[in-house]
Amino acid sequence: MPKASVKRLIKCKKKDLINLVLDIEKYPRFVPFCYDAKIYEDKNEGDLQKIIADLTIGKGPFKDTYKSDVAFNKKTDTIYVKNIEGPLNHLTNNWTFTDKNNGITEVTFDIDFEIKNKFLNSLMVVSFQFGLEKIADAFQKRAEELFGNSKN
Repeated sequence: MPKASVKRLIKCKKKDLINLVLDIEKYPRFVPFCYDAKIYEDKNEGDLQKIIADLTIGKGPFKDTYKSDVAFNKKTDTIYVKNIEGPLNHLTNNWTFTDKNNGITEVTFDIDFEIKNKFLNSLMVVSFQFGLEKIADAFQKRAEELFGNSKN
């Protein structure tokens, strides 16, 4: 099952990066392999913001939609995602955001998943780190486009 981690230093306010990651319905505009996104529920429960959302992802003829439970912990500035249903046996990913000097935020993205289709899962193992780097690049580029010129 594919597991990977990416860490980036991005010149952007932590709050802006968190909002970018939580703005799931805009993913198809800039995230590679993401074709559609829909939020079904978005509610606050104390220190948690809880979102239920669908993402349609794929490459070429392989596209599928999975539903996720997204929890943003406002105290720890972390986002935890797990799949609820869809083509995955399991999916977990974690985003952590840490303020650094001079308006830089360190973002760490860890992901672990397994696709139900064993053939597709074996293909993903081979190209997964490359795909994850492309997705991290897309978030970094989007953050710099939207917030790069803001005063930190």
